[in-house]
Amino acid sequence: MLLDVQDLRASLGGRPVLKGVSFSVMAGEFVGLIGPNGAGKSTLLRALLGLTPADGAIALGALAAAHVSARERARHMAYVAQEREIAWAVPVEMLVGLGRSPHRPSFASLALADRNAIDAAMRKMEVDSFRDRAATELSGGEKARVLIARALAQETPLLLADEPTSGLDPSHQITLMRLFADLASSGRSVVASLHDLGLAARWCTRLLLIDAGRIVADGPPDEVLTAQTLRDVYGVEAFFGETAGGLVVQPLDLVAVDTGARP
Repeated sequence: MLLDVQDLRASLGGRPVLKGVSFSVMAGEFVGLIGPNGAGKSTLLRALLGLTPADGAIALGALAAAHVSARERARHMAYVAQEREIAWAVPVEMLVGLGRSPHRPSFASLALADRNAIDAAMRKMEVDSFRDRAATELSGGEKARVLIARALAQETPLLLADEPTSGLDPSHQITLMRLFADLASSGRSVVASLHDLGLAARWCTRLLLIDAGRIVADGPPDEVLTAQTLRDVYGVEAFFGETAGGLVVQPLDLVAVDTGARP
C-alpha cells in the first residue's frame, strides 16, 4: 500500500471542506479524483502533502506522514500543482532538474542517474527541444508540460496532480493520460484530479467521486460514472457508450428542472 488515509478533515477560513475522507491507494493504480467545483479535491491533495492543515491519519506505506520529514515525503510523493506560475527565468532543463533535489545532498552536482531522469522526463513531456529556453517565456501549455516533467523527474512511487490536463491541447492531454496509465502499469501510482469525465472514464483504473467534502462513490469508472450519479452530483445529462478502449462519457446538457407548472 502506497497511501492510506483515514477520517481526514480540513477547514478553510473556518468552513469545513473535507468531512471524514478515507481511502487507500495501492501500487499500480491510476486514480481519478473527480467531483464538482468546490467539492474538496484540491484541498485533499494539499492535505496529503502537508500543505493544508488537516486532522486524521495519513500513512505513506508503513510510515505515518506526521513523522516524515519534508525531504522523505518528497521521495515518496511528487506533486503537480494547479497553479502554473513560474517566477524565475531559469532554463527549462534546470527547472526540471529541481525534481531531483530530494535524491541528492544540497548543492551537490547532478549525477548520471539524475541527468538520465531529467532527460527521460523531458522527452516524455515533449519539452526537450526547448531545454535551454527561459521557463518564463513559455506558453501556458508549455509551462504545464515542463512542471509535469519536473514531477516525473522526481521518480516517486506516487504522483499527485491537480488538474494536470488543464491548458493542454487534446493531443497532449491524451499523451499525458497515456503516460500516467503507463506509470501505473509499471507499478507506480497516480492520483489526479480531473474535470474531464471523458478522460477519466477512458484512462483511470479507479475513480474517487467527491461531493461536498465526502467520498460518495469509489470504484471502476463504469461503476462510478452512471447516469443517475451524474444527475445527482453534477446536475447534468450525459451520453454513455462503449469502445474497444473502454467507457465513453460525454456530458450533454443540464438536468431539466421541474417547475411544477401545468399546461
